[in-house]
Amino acid sequence: MKLYIYPFLFFVGGCASNSGVVAIGADTYMVSRQAATGFSGLGTLKADAMKEASDYCKTQSKTLKVISAKEAEPPFILGNFPKAEVQFTCENANIDGPEDTQH
Repeated sequence: MKLYIYPFLFFVGGCASNSGVVAIGADTYMVSRQAATGFSGLGTLKADAMKEASDYCKTQSKTLKVISAKEAEPPFILGNFPKAEVQFTCENANIDGPEDTQH
């Protein structure tokens, strides 16, 4: 019976984590991604989090402005798996391009 418990525990403990878009303040949001193991690359996690943040802003017809992007530090052992977190706001798109302040 013990042999059946170990694979189940690995399956439950080995799930990747995705926070989705979470409001953390007035018009400020956060997205995080965490790998299920230490064998996943940080680049993919960060890119996925950035894409989710950008997609969220696009649904509001706004553009993404990244406030900060953090990544977990190695070594990736004992539950310290690769993780990326992006904090951002969604700003109105400047349709006309940059303003010319010189007259």
